[in-house]
Amino acid sequence: MSEPWSGLPKMLADDVAAGWASVFSGEAHPWMTATAGLAEADVAGAMARSVFLKQTLERHPDQVEALVTSLSLREPTTDAYLRQRWQEHLEAVEDEPSLHKALRQFRRESQFRIIWRDLMRWADMHETVAATSAFADTCIQGALDWLYRDACEQAGTPWGKDPVTGEEGPQSMVVLGMGKLGGRELNVSSDIDLIFAFPGKGETRGGRRSLDNQQFFIRLGQRLIQALDQITADGFVFRVDMRLRPYGQSGALALSFAALETYYQDQGRDWERYAMVKARVVAGDEKAGRALMDSLRPFVYRKYVDFSAFESLRSMKAMISREVRRKGLENNIKLGSGGIREIEFVVQAFQLIRGGRDRELQQRELLNVLKELEELELLPSPVVKELRAAYVFLRNLEHALQGMEDKQTQLLPEDELSQARVALIMGYDSWADCLQELDAHRERVAQHFSDIIATEEEEHDSAALEEGWHELWLAEMDDTAAGQWLADHGYEAAESSLALLHDLRDSRTVQVMQTQGRKRLNQFMPVLLQALTQVDAPSETLGRVLQLVEAILRRTAYMVLLLENPGARTQLVKLCSESPWIARQLADTPLLLDELLNAESLYHPPAKEELQDDLRQQMLRIPFEDLEEQMESLRHFKKAHILRVAASELKGTLPLMKVSDYLTWIAEVVLDHVVDVAFANLVSRHGYPRRADGSACDTDFAIIGYGKLGGIELGYTSDLDLVFVHNADPEQATDGDKPIDNAVFYTRLGQRIVHILSTQTPSGQLYEVDMRLRPSGNSGLLVSTLQAFEKYQRNDAWTWEHQALARARGVAGCGDTLAAFESLRHDLLCQTRDRDALRQEVVSMREKMRSSLGTPESGQQATFHIKHDHGGIIDIEFMVQFLMLANSCQHPELTQWSDNIRQLEELGRAGVIAVADAEKLREVYITLRSTIHRRALQNLNSQVEGDAFSEERTYIRSMWEKVMLT
Repeated sequence: MSEPWSGLPKMLADDVAAGWASVFSGEAHPWMTATAGLAEADVAGAMARSVFLKQTLERHPDQVEALVTSLSLREPTTDAYLRQRWQEHLEAVEDEPSLHKALRQFRRESQFRIIWRDLMRWADMHETVAATSAFADTCIQGALDWLYRDACEQAGTPWGKDPVTGEEGPQSMVVLGMGKLGGRELNVSSDIDLIFAFPGKGETRGGRRSLDNQQFFIRLGQRLIQALDQITADGFVFRVDMRLRPYGQSGALALSFAALETYYQDQGRDWERYAMVKARVVAGDEKAGRALMDSLRPFVYRKYVDFSAFESLRSMKAMISREVRRKGLENNIKLGSGGIREIEFVVQAFQLIRGGRDRELQQRELLNVLKELEELELLPSPVVKELRAAYVFLRNLEHALQGMEDKQTQLLPEDELSQARVALIMGYDSWADCLQELDAHRERVAQHFSDIIATEEEEHDSAALEEGWHELWLAEMDDTAAGQWLADHGYEAAESSLALLHDLRDSRTVQVMQTQGRKRLNQFMPVLLQALTQVDAPSETLGRVLQLVEAILRRTAYMVLLLENPGARTQLVKLCSESPWIARQLADTPLLLDELLNAESLYHPPAKEELQDDLRQQMLRIPFEDLEEQMESLRHFKKAHILRVAASELKGTLPLMKVSDYLTWIAEVVLDHVVDVAFANLVSRHGYPRRADGSACDTDFAIIGYGKLGGIELGYTSDLDLVFVHNADPEQATDGDKPIDNAVFYTRLGQRIVHILSTQTPSGQLYEVDMRLRPSGNSGLLVSTLQAFEKYQRNDAWTWEHQALARARGVAGCGDTLAAFESLRHDLLCQTRDRDALRQEVVSMREKMRSSLGTPESGQQATFHIKHDHGGIIDIEFMVQFLMLANSCQHPELTQWSDNIRQLEELGRAGVIAVADAEKLREVYITLRSTIHRRALQNLNSQVEGDAFSEERTYIRSMWEKVMLT
């Protein structure tokens, strides 16, 4: 008699044979006979396909027996069955911990059933996604029902007006499912995207004390997330992602219908329209939910034909393509070229463009919409047929990848055993056959995507490439002829350029390149050499650009990008010609080449609100707990936008003041996100910090920026002078399962923030952080309460610390805490001071700084340090700080700004100094700072020739004597 695994490929048969005894001990287990038609060969086939199925059989045989007794594995998994099975699990629920346990046991058996039927191909793709989505709906609704009743018993029932009828009555939560959950297309091992809403304002009734409706539903939402997301001894149910809600992670967890409608009407972004296409009420008050969805429909579907949707979808695809390149995700069947996401984009582009007119397109399920596109003749039948076939294939493959270990992944496996499992699941004799079919589908999808959505095909370089450049690069010319060719074409140092090309061509990296990579290099280098003739000093620029070429020798997709995009190539040589600093940035992070594709956006960096939106989109799919990926993405975000600022400054589209504004905005947006990430990480472990009244803190934490950050004067390589404060009660503790004192929580929060900002990753450091300006400096606490900060500033701070406070401002964190700091700063700066004593202390401190950091003054100086020497920037800053501290008590309006420019303007307006002097100091200050910025882009320090800026220095010295020495 043959073994049950005898019909399997040898590698899989060996694997099953090795684990068979752990599932069966001599006789068939009772669960196998509990349902008709299940043979040992079926069990062997399931074990061969999935480690998850095998482990469940080994570890939870009793649960397997219960599930197959309830319904044969041969029978489809229906909504009705899942609801009935949940009711049976619900009978054991007595409290919140037992609810968590029941949900997780329900998940284990439902996942087993769904994955078994899918991987054995007893269910098709339609049943699998429908069953997985129905299972999610059942879990969310089941958990919400129990938690809502319990919350009403504890805090009373939320009460308010019905948004449709206007009648008073009890209110329930509405849970919107987004993405594949909304479209009833959920993967077998997916997370779920949710938005929580409630009908309207009001308060609870029947509790010990009334509670605002929003607070009630926020707490209910927190408990619902915990019920689904928290990992316990029994595992978890779903990873819950709430970042699609208005304002993302910083937004309230639950919003009223009116607040949602107002947000989408006034602030809704294009990507949010895209997300809302699939939104569906998955739990809660269905009637109220329908009213909500009706109110949001005009935001999603425009009344007119809206071709602007193409551009937003192109932008989203470009962002994903950058992510694919950055992470090396070409083998990702969702995000890679020709993957699931491109099919979704094609379909949803038509929905957003024409859905307002063609109401048949206002559906959530992708395959249904594809059918409508064919019937409306918006897509040809052959295209629809190919997209449909590819979608079903890719989704089946996705389930195969995820069902093997019940893990959320879309990456093709690299080990032979997993490849053999996937080939078996997909019905192929070998992994190579499966890959061949996959590549054919992806190629067709990529072509259709390109035809419909992708940016217009870039024309290959239309300028005729002189044959000599090919001969030169391929060493088909002798050195003398090659040198003469370069010289004739404007290379100012032909021999050194030729030597650089020899070194590159003969390098080991080039010698061992694969055939295709070498072919791309041989295509790219002649084009690059000719492009360099369009800039000044092509030899010098070549040396800079070759840093990048060496960096991308193993990632030749970037060469293709530059070959196929003449505009990007032009920007590359231009920027490298103008700035060695930019050339180094591009070599260190070749992904920044994507920024060169659109010259318009390259030279017009986004304002702060757009920066926030861009960062939110980039971080949307990265879990907060994936700290490594969060840190990498933040570093790329910063580099990409700083490149835009530098390019704009070089081109002259941004004046100095705006350059500093943008660099400062980038830091502020990054800091805001870092606070969210660090706070969420700690909350997941310890719960929220509590206030004295028992309510959870928002964050009650703020980052105060000092120095260049506080003064809105950041440069390209500036570090961040930071101080951390919080306004929570340090005597209270957090409300999680592992509570810690608030004081410990905020200290760890500060440590986590510093770690995220300053750790060296493969992409470098985000920012260098200097915390020495905190109370008591390096010996002080990392995070102070606002009360302790005030006490220190009033009783123990040195004069120089009050000088620093003049350039301080809140830059990230809780709005209330930031406002409290600003009020305190105002009060501290407005204190009455002894003017003569203050002047002496400021002068003394300036002399100490000059002697330690400035150039020694002995006769004719060879160099002048723009910042530290007498007549430099620090002199202006010290004068402004002295005048601020000496005069704010009489002129409190002086404290409203933290930057030198506006402080000078305010000093002139208040009559503290002459308006002419204020304007002249302002002009000189901008001149000197502009020089430092420009030199930074040339990789030069702040020291210039000794006779530079003689007129400006003379004026600053005269003002110093007038203000500080009289």
